[in-house]
Amino acid sequence: MAALCRLFIGMLRRMFEQEKMLPQWLVERVAAETGSFPTVEARMRLVIEFSQLNIEKGTGGPFAAAIFDADNWRLIAAGVNRVVPLNSSIAHAEMLAIAGAQQALGSFDLGAKGLPRCELVTSCEPCAMCFGAVPWSGVYQLTCGATALDAQHIGFDEGPKHPDWIGELEKRGIRVLTGVCRNEAAKVLADYHAMNGLIYNGRRE
Repeated sequence: MAALCRLFIGMLRRMFEQEKMLPQWLVERVAAETGSFPTVEARMRLVIEFSQLNIEKGTGGPFAAAIFDADNWRLIAAGVNRVVPLNSSIAHAEMLAIAGAQQALGSFDLGAKGLPRCELVTSCEPCAMCFGAVPWSGVYQLTCGATALDAQHIGFDEGPKHPDWIGELEKRGIRVLTGVCRNEAAKVLADYHAMNGLIYNGRRE
């Protein structure tokens, strides 16, 4: 049992080392992005670009997310969907972006005193798992591109999410913007579907 525990802990540690969980092209791109993205459209278009590159480069699924510093609108961290390459159902773009920002800022709570206000920008509305992660992350704002219906339209199972998920986040002081550059974000999903990209839902009876 002790050996199995050590194996499991080692696996988690390896998975959450940024250089292993993110493709190299994204690690390099985030490091190179030193400019500011002052408009919500500019931030979303960067995230959409990441989602498109992820499928073009064959490094994962058609989703991307990023955390921005709302004090200067600079990029803190980014994630892309890595479910298939990492053999991990939890390796969604939002989860990796949140984890990357928390490591970069040295806090499990992105809303902690002394840290910049953090915005999570995601190319698609969060699935049930990523929705659950948002309140615990500490972000002050969630900005979404494509809708859950856009993802479901090409076959993705977004899971059982609270019907008033926006209201639930706003109750917790998290502002939510939806439909930002929706057509551009949804086109990435359509492109993925057109190229017969793998729809990696969990097994269902």
